[in-house]
Amino acid sequence: MIKEYYRLAKPGIVYGNVLTTLAAFLYASGWTFKWELLIATILGMALIIASACIFNNYFDRDIDAKMNRTKKRALVSGKISNTAALIYGAILLIFGVAFLFAFVNLLTTLFATIGFFFYVLIYTFSKRVTHWSTLIGSISGAMPIIAGYTAVADRLDTVSILLLIILAVWQMPHFYAIAIYRIRDYREAGIPVLPIVKGVKRTKIEIILYIIAFLIITCSLALFGFAGSVYLIMMFAVSFAWLILALQGFRQESDEQWARHVFFFSLIVILLFSIILALSPLLS
Repeated sequence: MIKEYYRLAKPGIVYGNVLTTLAAFLYASGWTFKWELLIATILGMALIIASACIFNNYFDRDIDAKMNRTKKRALVSGKISNTAALIYGAILLIFGVAFLFAFVNLLTTLFATIGFFFYVLIYTFSKRVTHWSTLIGSISGAMPIIAGYTAVADRLDTVSILLLIILAVWQMPHFYAIAIYRIRDYREAGIPVLPIVKGVKRTKIEIILYIIAFLIITCSLALFGFAGSVYLIMMFAVSFAWLILALQGFRQESDEQWARHVFFFSLIVILLFSIILALSPLLS
């Protein structure tokens, strides 16, 4: 049963977002920080993100029942009751907000809370009616990196805006790739993702355009003087490799296989970006 509660919080999403939070925190602090601030930031964000995932699971349980990859989730199978899930999610949210408010700062608490409501309310319900939900969801997905930065800086500035845009833009090809290789599931559930509404070819074009935008915005962090040459070279290289892979989509016989490759490479991209961003103060 403990394992079911653990899975209900979508740990993969939690770990991925905590990674960007940590990267921005280390970048903003220049590796000079108080451990209690780092722990409070990571713990608070992890709890809020986990809570958002639990509430998302609750609201999506009817959709999950229609898709092969999600029909065995705990709320669909009845292993966890709806009431227990709501209480579980509420407790994590309360403790997460309390940690950030008491031990970090108000600005970080605000961004974390905005991310929660965008994901749970606006994204969760918009994805049932419009393919623009992917763009809406990218806003909530960009909040953890802002929270990591503001936990140290306690202000909004050019760097924080660039980090937000970088994460929002990265998510678009990432999730469009998922939409292509999971297109059968989305059709069965009646979710109007871009490949269904506008077609796979249109989605491939948008993937390429967003990766180009990612390359430009990511490198601009160094071009504006907020990161060094090592960051610039490495991020240009990995972003360009992602672009080359995306361009191969017009020559592949299997859209599903190509989309899987683009998706998995996007994970490598965000992992390397997080590592390079975190280390950039030490490499400059």
